[in-house]
Amino acid sequence: MQAQLGDHLVVESPTTGSTRRDGEIVGLHHEDGTPPYDVRWSDTERITLVYPGPDAHVQHTEHGLEAPRHMSLPRTDDSGGEAVAESDTAPSRRAPNPGDIGRRVALERKRQGLTQAEAARRAGMAPAYLKYLEERPADPSRATLIRLAGALGTRVADLRGAGIDLPPGQGQALLHPRLQDLTAEECRSRLSTHGVGRVAVSTPDGPAVIPVNYEVIDDAILFRTAPGSTPAVTVGTDVAFEVDHVDEAMSRGWSVLAVGPARAVTEPNDVRRLAERAHTDPWAGGNRELWVSIQPTRLTGRRITPSDQ
Repeated sequence: MQAQLGDHLVVESPTTGSTRRDGEIVGLHHEDGTPPYDVRWSDTERITLVYPGPDAHVQHTEHGLEAPRHMSLPRTDDSGGEAVAESDTAPSRRAPNPGDIGRRVALERKRQGLTQAEAARRAGMAPAYLKYLEERPADPSRATLIRLAGALGTRVADLRGAGIDLPPGQGQALLHPRLQDLTAEECRSRLSTHGVGRVAVSTPDGPAVIPVNYEVIDDAILFRTAPGSTPAVTVGTDVAFEVDHVDEAMSRGWSVLAVGPARAVTEPNDVRRLAERAHTDPWAGGNRELWVSIQPTRLTGRRITPSDQ
């Protein structure tokens, strides 16, 4: 017996030949696709390690076969093989946009600097299943999301994309918070190589704060904008640039503020070098060919943590 991720394991009654149980194969333990398999059963949404018996067979999804979904019998010990390590979490409703879950899992994993193997070990799942989640549309059970959220230091709601239209920081304050100043090196570390920050500008209509995609190259903060746009007003002035992160689950976070003169990058070789080294295009889209560089003359930051940390 051989299978691939996404195939279905079907267990038939040895007397009638009708389907008794089926589930999606979400984890492989051997590269050649031989048993055992991690199977998420369609009747319970729980994942178990299965050694298929003689009354079980694999339906390959790439052949266009759909696994039956009319299961009514509960799991018994003769369900086609030995099943262990079953989740004790009850089935949950299907998550919206399952492909987005995989992208969020991959983003959080990379943010933590973890390989797929390391993250899978922390979550107690097969690395092949984590790879499957990240690369193909999937609908993991709540039990799986709970393990992944714990392994990645985030929340199930965040992996599902809940609250993306709400401002951060709606959680409760810490009982005993500790406010700490960040060193210049810690500030630079949190700025990282790129991200999304906010630049404060003075315009003819008054002060404005604009979010921009930015890069950090040779300690300079750079962003792209369109000539004549509001962020372009920063050229030739002293500006403030801010980035922050809020951990909703733990009610803690940090912010970094950079202050310094902004100038336009006009040298063709410099512009070409910046374009080649850019990590991403501006999310706002459009024709944004003006590079603005902020050279910080003052870099400060703070973080909020529990008092015992």
